[in-house]
Amino acid sequence: MATASVTFKSREDHRKQLELEEARKAGLAPAEVDEDGNEINPHIPQYMSSAPWYLNAEKPSLKHQRKWKSDPNYTKAWYDRGTKLFQANKYRKGACENCGAMTHDKRSCMERPRSVGAKWTNVDIAPDEKVESFELDYDGKRDRWNGYDPSTYTRVIADYEAREEARKKYLKEQQLKKLEEKDSEKDGENAGSEDDEEDGLRIDEAKVDESAQMDFAKVEKRVRTTGGGSTGTVRNLRIREDTAKYLLNLDVNSAYYDPKTRSMREDPLPDADPNDKFYVGDNQNRLSGQALEFKQLNIHAWEAFDKGQDIHMQAAPSQAELLYKSFKVKKEMLKSEHKDKIMEKYGNAASEDTMPRELLLGQSEREIEYDRTGRIIKGQDVSLPKSKYEEDIFINNHTTVWGSWWKDHQWGYKCCKQTIKNSYCTGLAGIEAAEASADLMKANMARKEAAEDEPVQHEEKRLATWGTDVPQDLVLDKKLLEESLKKENARRKEEKDERKRKYNVKWNDEVTAEDMEAYRMKRIHHDDPMRDFLS
Repeated sequence: MATASVTFKSREDHRKQLELEEARKAGLAPAEVDEDGNEINPHIPQYMSSAPWYLNAEKPSLKHQRKWKSDPNYTKAWYDRGTKLFQANKYRKGACENCGAMTHDKRSCMERPRSVGAKWTNVDIAPDEKVESFELDYDGKRDRWNGYDPSTYTRVIADYEAREEARKKYLKEQQLKKLEEKDSEKDGENAGSEDDEEDGLRIDEAKVDESAQMDFAKVEKRVRTTGGGSTGTVRNLRIREDTAKYLLNLDVNSAYYDPKTRSMREDPLPDADPNDKFYVGDNQNRLSGQALEFKQLNIHAWEAFDKGQDIHMQAAPSQAELLYKSFKVKKEMLKSEHKDKIMEKYGNAASEDTMPRELLLGQSEREIEYDRTGRIIKGQDVSLPKSKYEEDIFINNHTTVWGSWWKDHQWGYKCCKQTIKNSYCTGLAGIEAAEASADLMKANMARKEAAEDEPVQHEEKRLATWGTDVPQDLVLDKKLLEESLKKENARRKEEKDERKRKYNVKWNDEVTAEDMEAYRMKRIHHDDPMRDFLS
């Protein structure tokens, strides 16, 4: 996977490369090794393991993912705690007013506040502290043990040893007390109980804890495989007298053994007698026992999900397992029912019950007559062929089946003459109501057609000059019309020149027919082509 440069590969080489990567991921082939001899995790994606083209890397490596340019300014040193520098004899200007040190001020002083500071007494001037500043790198800032002195742990060891010595001394004193009490007492009734207490107080330094003896075959370790693994405990259940599985076949081309995971998936001795082998590879565990049941459970969940059921093995494992159990029960029931039907029809040759002589020899006294073509003429009832569809099923109170009636290119029920399939049967009353509604519809349609044939005569109306119907006895006075025309001309002149309008305007809202006629005659029509010549 961690190829250095991109080169052209044929289709066959590309296929072999993919097969090799899959084998490395499955642990069947050894992992790829970089320039320094370290194994490369086969599960690392290609976009992370492949080096950029501008690095011109010739061998697989993961150095391009590391910070290979070290900053010379970074340091791994730490503060020298408690180191003192120069100690002055008298107070210096700018020093701490409390203790006299130059490395801090009075506010930051960590000594006890003096009643009279060193600035005024010039006595007991504190030495200057060693102040350092470091520029740490990424690892140095996050190193929780940076600056730790391992020699300080001797104090912890000494503390625990002192506690252990005190405990032993106390137990020994208690033991001596019990022995003195035993010698002073002469009554032997309590001897048994005192012996039990004495045995409980005795300390055997060479005694090993029982729990440690029981777990002699248990090995605690952290499992971290090259291809990624979990961290936990592993029990070493192999007896030391048995041969290790990596020593069963010393051939280099035999089954691959991963030392970190202690796994050998393939059979190291495939040609040996199965009865003589005690180890056939780790893949045998995946094909037997609960691993096989778990695999079948996953397959059932996938198939059920594809068929539309809401099953997910990871989201709801209990539900998936319960459905799988119910599926197996139903499957066994169907198998047994199918088996019973076959045995009922053809019999069971393996049973101890003897078959009847008539069925065994295939003879009966029933006479059947056939014609020349092999058809039955007499002696046996002709069996009608059965259809796969449901027959003679009456729904919704119908007495006939759907399709027993046909009219106007529509199927229906003969009992009620309805063309809606899921309708309720109404019988003769429904037929009469349908016929009455059909007759009424025909009558309405005939009436509508007759009304459409007669044209509607509309009276021609003349509109009056002010927008109403013109009465038949309307007569316009010519003199009044001339006066109305003059008034209209005067009004238009006032609209053009507002300076001629008087201060006191008299208004009359009475409009006569002559006034409306004059307004109509003087009005400018925007659609009139001669409107520009009107004055």
